[in-house]
Amino acid sequence: MPFEIVPAGTHIDFLGKRQICLVISIGLIVLGAVFTGVNGVKVGLDFAGGTEVQLLFDEGVGVDEQALRDLTDAKGFTSVQVVRFSDDESIDEFVIKFLDVEEGSAAAAEVARREADAESEGESAIGLEANTRVVVLESFIEQEIGPHTEQRVEYVGPRVGAELREDGALALLYSAIMILIYVAFRFSARFAPGAVVAVIHDLAITASILVILGEEFDLRILAAMLAILGYSLNDTIIIYDRIRENMELHTTADLEATLNMSVNQTLSRTVLTSVTTLLTLLSLYFVGGEVIRPFAETMLIGVLVGTYSSIFIASPLLLFLEQRYGDGGKPKPRKGPGVNKAVV
Repeated sequence: MPFEIVPAGTHIDFLGKRQICLVISIGLIVLGAVFTGVNGVKVGLDFAGGTEVQLLFDEGVGVDEQALRDLTDAKGFTSVQVVRFSDDESIDEFVIKFLDVEEGSAAAAEVARREADAESEGESAIGLEANTRVVVLESFIEQEIGPHTEQRVEYVGPRVGAELREDGALALLYSAIMILIYVAFRFSARFAPGAVVAVIHDLAITASILVILGEEFDLRILAAMLAILGYSLNDTIIIYDRIRENMELHTTADLEATLNMSVNQTLSRTVLTSVTTLLTLLSLYFVGGEVIRPFAETMLIGVLVGTYSSIFIASPLLLFLEQRYGDGGKPKPRKGPGVNKAVV
């Protein structure tokens, strides 16, 4: 017998709780919008532009995030973020991100001096300003905190950041349009809006939670969002397929009861798929390191929200559309010789 984590014959009234779930979803989206309005959205180097430097300090150098923040602020670096890169407290490795240098600051004066010296020696001006900022930053840190080794430097210009933001938004938009077309072709036009609203709901809720948590949006988050879109659609398609089968077999049944039965019949598969995916993502989150952690965190939120939306958002919306634009879930009796026969 196939393994089922949910016993056969389970009957949970999922659609009966659709109004409560709708309020919860709207509440989370509104809360995310409020946090966005008050605190703004943190965007990473990929989207905002700027410079990111990863430094590994020599053993015995006393340094922490606050010391690096105080130094960079005092020298005139703007929009500075300092994050400890290593989970091991004995390893002093940090990522420092900054947007620019403030005019009239010590950093700006040192950058101008070094650029003038470099140009007088005939060095190319291409990339000179960005490179000089990094050299100046590391020079200040070397003098006032201690010796270190440069592990990595990344620079993204503001124009490239704007293009990445636009391309990311277009990728999500085109994905939603293709989902609409696919589901309309695979099922019917009344099935398609539920699938699209469900994935948009998942992205909106996931983004709201990330904003509330104060997380930074970058290309890793965008990649996770696209993966969430595909995962949520897959879960919704499984439920929709069973709904279509049951609507053909149980033509005299109440539509809401048919949808509830379909969700319950696929519940075991939904739970098993979600649990195995979550276990993998938890492994990535806890042992995958700092680089993969934002992706894993976003996926964890998205898988939970995607599972929830397939049951409580996509199915109720299908019920609404069928009742409003379909036959309203009324029985469809088949006419036989002298009597009406219905398929149950």
